[in-house]
Amino acid sequence: MRIIVFSDTHGLTSAAEDIVKRNLNADIFVFLGDGENDYNIVSKQFYDKSFIAVPGNCDYYSSLPAVGEFVVDGKKVVFTHGHRYNVRHSIDSLYYLARERKADIVLFGHTHERFYKFENGIHFLNPGSAAIPRDGKGPSFASIDITERGIDICHIDL
Repeated sequence: MRIIVFSDTHGLTSAAEDIVKRNLNADIFVFLGDGENDYNIVSKQFYDKSFIAVPGNCDYYSSLPAVGEFVVDGKKVVFTHGHRYNVRHSIDSLYYLARERKADIVLFGHTHERFYKFENGIHFLNPGSAAIPRDGKGPSFASIDITERGIDICHIDL
């Protein structure tokens, strides 16, 4: 099972399109907010693919839920933009969210910086920004492969 995670496109629809085109074999695409219009365009353009999303702090008047979750191959994935969880300062609030929801993987955006940490059995992943990175590493997204051998997470340059 392959999951592609991207965030913070901020109007750069071409970045979202590029991510999908490069990963047509993915099973699920997860968008973590701040560019809901980009998400809407791409999910309609690639209507045969599976997309899910949450809004970001710049996605005004969104009707999407602030936190989403799904289970795939026995692993629970919880995802949010992150601004409501103070992710610029720590992942502590996300840790409590993960424990509360019994998550194996927590996905978040908002900081525009790539991040990965495995703590107490939980994978925390921020794919970075597909349009406006703030970590000096360039635009990015991430892939998650869930296999019989475990969970493999990778940041990918756009």
